Amino acid sequence: MAKERIKKKYEDMKRVLDEDLRITLAQLDTEHEATEKVVEDKIEDCYHLTQELDQLLASISTVVKTQQGNIQMDEFKNDQLLSLTINLLLFIRSQVPVTKKLFQSYASDVVLDADTAHPKLIVSPEGDSATYTETWQDVPETPSRFDTTLNVISQSGFSDGRHYWEVEVSGKTYWELGLTYPSIPRQGREEDSWLGRGKESWCVEYFNGDYTAWHGGVRHELPLLAGRQFTRIGVFCTFPGGLVCFLGADTMTPLHCFCAGTFTDSLHQALCPGHDNEGTNWKSLKVCDAKRSPPVL
Repeated sequence: MAKERIKKKYEDMKRVLDEDLRITLAQLDTEHEATEKVVEDKIEDCYHLTQELDQLLASISTVVKTQQGNIQMDEFKNDQLLSLTINLLLFIRSQVPVTKKLFQSYASDVVLDADTAHPKLIVSPEGDSATYTETWQDVPETPSRFDTTLNVISQSGFSDGRHYWEVEVSGKTYWELGLTYPSIPRQGREEDSWLGRGKESWCVEYFNGDYTAWHGGVRHELPLLAGRQFTRIGVFCTFPGGLVCFLGADTMTPLHCFCAGTFTDSLHQALCPGHDNEGTNWKSLKVCDAKRSPPVL
């Protein structure tokens, strides 16, 4: 009889502990989701704040250039303004390493799928670079291969979590980078297969010094970035938030951000190294190890 009572007490203790464990784990899951949502919101807030700051600085620069012949600023105010701008710059730069570490924590491995590459692209054996060539490669004709535009996409897609990757773009005058559903057209009309021209993909395009963002055939010009050159471009996306962000990875400068809503399929990394552009664009696009990016400038 005593043995049964002892056994029942242990069973009661186990029930209490199991319930406590369930509640604790559920609470931890809730806190984790809430923290991730805060991080997503902060990333989006930082992006919009930086865009507003860029526009404000551009406006100030325009006013100063317009009025500098008419206004004589005294030395004291000039020193104050200089000190303020220096401190602002130091503050902004102090935040960049934190941003860099955050994105690096989401770094994903990327292997390009040579079976999807246009026949005028050479994909490295490691699947980490794509190079344009004028020679049409002797490759199998398959439904997965792009045959009208110079695209290649990754072997693997993803459908949850947060992902970040970087591509080296230095020395190039034309490129496109982005993300795409596997349903993006591979053959047919050329425009249908371009990144960002349909609802299946998102991209940023660089051509002769100008940046443009594309999705659903809608062109978003990015005039504040005109003339800027970056060594690496970073691409970040998050499920289920539906956020796609492009950054100049050297300084974590926001290029453009799409709030896509809920993604309806898995996403693949996509890139287009572009044609030769009158002999100025022969260099490869190379996927980098985003966990080991060069130091922030």
